[in-house]
Amino acid sequence: MAQRPIYLDAHATTPVDPRVLEAMLPYFSEYFGNPSSTTHSYGWEAEAGVKQARGILSEAIGCSPEEIVFTSGATEANNLAIAGVAEAYFNKGRHIVTVQTEHRAVLDPCKYLQQLGFEVTFLPVGRDGLLDLQQLETSLRSDTILVSVMVANNEIGVVQPIAEIGSLCRDRGILFHSDAAQAIGKIPLNVQAMNVDLMSLTAHKVYGPKGIGALYVRRRNPKVKLAPQIRGGGQEKGLRSGTLCPPQIVGFGKAVELALAEREIESQRLTQLRERLWKQLQNVKGMHLNGHAVQRLPGNLNISVEGVDGSALLLGLKAVVAVSSGSACSSSGTAPSHVLTALGHPAALAYASLRFGLGRLTTEAEIDCVAQAAIAAIESLRQSPAASLPCVS
Repeated sequence: MAQRPIYLDAHATTPVDPRVLEAMLPYFSEYFGNPSSTTHSYGWEAEAGVKQARGILSEAIGCSPEEIVFTSGATEANNLAIAGVAEAYFNKGRHIVTVQTEHRAVLDPCKYLQQLGFEVTFLPVGRDGLLDLQQLETSLRSDTILVSVMVANNEIGVVQPIAEIGSLCRDRGILFHSDAAQAIGKIPLNVQAMNVDLMSLTAHKVYGPKGIGALYVRRRNPKVKLAPQIRGGGQEKGLRSGTLCPPQIVGFGKAVELALAEREIESQRLTQLRERLWKQLQNVKGMHLNGHAVQRLPGNLNISVEGVDGSALLLGLKAVVAVSSGSACSSSGTAPSHVLTALGHPAALAYASLRFGLGRLTTEAEIDCVAQAAIAAIESLRQSPAASLPCVS
């Protein structure tokens, strides 16, 4: 069997941690009950697992367990937050503010609302990927009902000043939503300190299972009203109907529990590995670091290389490293990354980008191997653009 490439695409997804899988397994066949079945022990056993996970998630972001609404992932959570607020508050106002570098799971619902008569302001960012707080403040109006800004960008890893944004919104009585899919378990989060009213979460970026996420919905000071987007049996206090999946929910809780316990040490380790990789790459002629050098996720490194075709670079590296050129959720498109073009990159430079997502399993030896392979691939392409890089062991 051929050796698999080194995995450096942890922003796309992560493997399920064996400890997470172990926690999940009993809920497939032993504790298999429906957590909504409250008249017998099978339902109680399943509900106990759901309750425990709900408690872990609430502690992770500083809210009460009742404020956690389980969804199929962060995309659904984003849609529920944005469309749910728009429908519930349209009599108060029809203006929404977001950022050009948001994930498509935020941008696309906002664009859909534009078709329904809502007005959306898409704020620019600086060359470092950070939002200008003064521009945000200027954009807020009397009919603004929602601001949506992600905690950490899925492509360039830039961490926005969420607490300051939340303070601006709170002072004006505007609801604030933040997509924390890439941030949960990696950097500290507290919805109270950050003045966040809605926060989207997911499990599969933090070594949990795919297909499960959550939305934090503030219940007091202020109480957030949401129009449900999935109606049916009234689960999750009517905000998200559908039978809950205890194995996935238990796995989500365990994944976050482990990430929080190991976060400080893992953050230091990933930062050192990221800097080790960047130190070797930065001396390549025409190399650009995308996003703020410091205010970014520990395991993120996003680069662009002048004079190199991005597709050819990925092709040349595929035998060595599994890496992407942008968001896995929009990689099927042919347009350059909307995040990189928002930074002011011309299309050619935006195309010639690589997103390295370092993770729990990444080693120093792998970092050195990838750096060597990337440098060799770049040099090979510059000498002969049609050439491809042979497999580097």
